[in-house]
Amino acid sequence: TPIRQAQAFPAYKSPYGPKYFYQTQVAGITARTLVNAGVKAGMFGGVALFAVIFYASGIPRIQEDILMKIPFLSKQYVKEIHPADN
Repeated sequence: TPIRQAQAFPAYKSPYGPKYFYQTQVAGITARTLVNAGVKAGMFGGVALFAVIFYASGIPRIQEDILMKIPFLSKQYVKEIHPADN
């Protein structure tokens, strides 16, 4: 087979045609692909974190160390014992 060489003159490019450009990528992964994957991974991570905290909310150590530091949830996990019960 003959060896292919670049054209001596660049092909004509019309100023009225579409403006094509090469998108930067590494191993076929572009910046847009990374952003989309990061957003999806963040959403799955948020749901997983919520599920872990929801299932572990009955553990007293989790209540004291994590859940009581959240401003709106702290009132729910405070256990006050009435003085007459002592």
